[in-house]
Amino acid sequence: MKKEYRVKKNEDFSHIIKHKQSLANRSFIIYYVKNDLNHARIGISVSKKLGKAVIRNKIKRQVRMIVQQTINFNDNYDYIVIVRNKYLDLDFISNLNELKYLYKKILKRMEN
Repeated sequence: MKKEYRVKKNEDFSHIIKHKQSLANRSFIIYYVKNDLNHARIGISVSKKLGKAVIRNKIKRQVRMIVQQTINFNDNYDYIVIVRNKYLDLDFISNLNELKYLYKKILKRMEN
């Protein structure tokens, strides 16, 4: 995922979460808000409760791969993906399906 497609700043994270448009399931919470750019941006948050730094970085790498396979970067939305504890209980394919399901629900909400 290119760096221009990432949400990095704490103010951006706070702004997106403050708008309170979100969906959740057992593995992920996704917050989303419309942006003024011509592409989507993604922020990934992994809590310290999920493990030490090595494990959290591994989870972030996996989630980046899942996001690349799931989200359309031509949307002009910002997304924050928060990883929940149940992520560790499922395998990669199951987590991929969980995120795809949430993303489809978000697209349906955007249409309405």
